[in-house]
Amino acid sequence: MKVTHYPKRYFDDKKVNSKRMIMMSESDLRSQISAKEDEITKIEEEAAKKDASAEKEVDDEYDSKISEVKSSLESEQSKLDEAIEKAAEWATKKKELTQTVKTLTKEHKVLTKDKSNAFKSKLKQIETDKKSQISPLRKQIKALEKQLAALEKAAREE
Repeated sequence: MKVTHYPKRYFDDKKVNSKRMIMMSESDLRSQISAKEDEITKIEEEAAKKDASAEKEVDDEYDSKISEVKSSLESEQSKLDEAIEKAAEWATKKKELTQTVKTLTKEHKVLTKDKSNAFKSKLKQIETDKKSQISPLRKQIKALEKQLAALEKAAREE
């Protein structure tokens, strides 16, 4: 809503009730402030929804891979334990399984770390988006509050 600022003498020249005009302007400013605050609340609610969905997205992306790798790791670890018991018979098999377990352990660690990093990255991006949307609104609120204070001061001086 556009608020027109008139010099004080404009009201005197036109013989307009300036207090009534100031009240309408104050009301408009209060309405604008309320609308901006509602917009901030909406942005914060959307960010909260995104926070909740970010974890689900990351879980959906990584849990099956981690589970699959963990299952393979457990299976290979079991085979490794058996190979160690029968080391004399299984010397060659032991080397192969040791390498497989080592590779799967690294892959498990990497995937677990990647999952954590992906989640942190998504949350950071959501927070950055939220701040970039809220910051201009906060500036607009401050400007509107200054206008409101000026109008209230002018009303008190009359």
